[in-house]
Amino acid sequence: MSHGLIFALFTFLFIVAITPGPNNLLFTSSGAQYGLRRSIPLMFGVIFGIQSILFISAGGLAVLLLVSPVLQIIMKLVGSFYLLWLAWKLATSHHVQLNTESQVAKSIKWYQGSLLQFLNPKAWMMGLGAVSSYSVADNYVNSILIISFVMLIVNLIGGFVWVGFGSLIGTLLRGRNAWFIFNITMSIFTLACIPFIWLQ
Repeated sequence: MSHGLIFALFTFLFIVAITPGPNNLLFTSSGAQYGLRRSIPLMFGVIFGIQSILFISAGGLAVLLLVSPVLQIIMKLVGSFYLLWLAWKLATSHHVQLNTESQVAKSIKWYQGSLLQFLNPKAWMMGLGAVSSYSVADNYVNSILIISFVMLIVNLIGGFVWVGFGSLIGTLLRGRNAWFIFNITMSIFTLACIPFIWLQ
């Protein structure tokens, strides 16, 4: 894989990873509620899910999603209901003063973040787009490994940016009213992601 192709791959994946979407809204909310350190397991869970989708796409199994309208609809329905549940969870979160030394709070678990990726059209776009556009036929395995490494790097960068942003917000918010407004805002943004699922 040429340096130019790697640069193009990095640019594509970075744009997908850093722009707002279900993952980054979840990172922001987690960072605000639980701090940077406690949000790291969630971040790695999301990254694991995205890497899994990449290798599924590379293995050709994702072709089923492209050729089966029924599977696409089922995936979109499940993804929509999951985002509805996530929005409800965000909206009904209790006020917790950010304290990274207190007992571990009931945050979104790493495996929930990982499973969310299989219902996240943006994650599938990342995996399918990277494999279809940047894999090299005569050196397929190596090109997939390079894509995987670049994807890992950009998702780490994006994850830390959004979790860090959320953690900063958490230190600035004071009082129950501020937290209520923040949680409702994050919930509304999460709900706003649902129509985009059906536009894919």
